[in-house]
Amino acid sequence: MTKDELIATHCIPRKGAADALPAERQTELGRLIPQWQVDAAKGELRREFKFRDFHHTMGFVNAVAWMANREDHHPDLEVGYNYCRMRWSTHDVGGLSLNDFLCAAKVDAIID
Repeated sequence: MTKDELIATHCIPRKGAADALPAERQTELGRLIPQWQVDAAKGELRREFKFRDFHHTMGFVNAVAWMANREDHHPDLEVGYNYCRMRWSTHDVGGLSLNDFLCAAKVDAIID
């Protein structure tokens, strides 16, 4: 799978251990989104974004919210004046699923 394929693929509901990604697949997909940190122990993807001011931060957050709502997969966000810390995980699988990597790649496309 390529990063472009991640961006083009839509999320589908994922539930249970069968949809959790094994560590080697997490590493493989993590290479496609190198600015994200894969934390296998916590079962999440993390990235921090910096912005010029609150207006730009909120514009980004709103764009991510629109995409997340469309994909029906939502990140945990910590937002301040000029930053956004984002975490993706799939609670229904107890860790990381393909949906997390799809959405992280889509966020990269927004920021690029």
